[in-house]
Amino acid sequence: MADQDPSAPARFMDIQDPRYAYMFGFLQADGHLSQGRGQRGKLAAELNARDIHILREFQQLTPYYSSITERVRSTNFAELHHSATWSVCSLEARTIVNELGIPYGKKSLTIKPPRTDFSRPDYLRGIIDADGSLGWTAQGFPFLSLVSASTALAAYLCHYGKKITGTERTISRNKRDGVYNVCYYKETAQQLAAHLYYDGCLALDHKKAIADEIQAWVRPADMRIAPPRRRWTPQDDQELLRLNDPVAAGIALDRTERSCYMRLWRLRAGRA
Repeated sequence: MADQDPSAPARFMDIQDPRYAYMFGFLQADGHLSQGRGQRGKLAAELNARDIHILREFQQLTPYYSSITERVRSTNFAELHHSATWSVCSLEARTIVNELGIPYGKKSLTIKPPRTDFSRPDYLRGIIDADGSLGWTAQGFPFLSLVSASTALAAYLCHYGKKITGTERTISRNKRDGVYNVCYYKETAQQLAAHLYYDGCLALDHKKAIADEIQAWVRPADMRIAPPRRRWTPQDDQELLRLNDPVAAGIALDRTERSCYMRLWRLRAGRA
């Protein structure tokens, strides 16, 4: 096993430490753990060269030998793409991150939050920095979103987002590519961004700047706030089926006729 660098922190990947929680979330979403013959293998992350600063932070946090290399190549998205790659080959380091929840090989469907105690906002910021987005919609509204193939990650963001903002989100896979897209808009995006991207946190510079920028948005005086979405309960479904009439059910359940019609159709079709 590789000798540890004495200048780095003593406990590698202590994910109760905000820095390691962020690093683990980032690598879980955008890193790759590969295995070769015998005990050979590598943990690596390749980013746009503009984000090389975060790879240097990872290097400082890693008490094993690691390297950062750069390359320029042609891709499907750009004629010339300048990227930077951080990699570490230590078996001990790879074993630690693997046991925490970064599997070898393909992982997009199977990654999930750690089962041990961890710094939650920092872990999620790492996930958002790697696989999420912050910015402005075409209408000029702030948003924060995560695109992930992992059911566990998408569900966890919904759970944590509700604790912080009070806003409930439900998840379903996109029919086109089979991924989840969890989105927050306007004040909820501001709340969640402010919570995750606090002052002095470890983050991608450009995403931290956007998280700060969207805090300046103010809802126009003439823009109404939508009421919280009411979920259908088993009791509501029973009453709707008993009445079998969207108009009568709307009156009895204090819901719109259209929502009762759509719910009744889903129940009859077995899609509820």
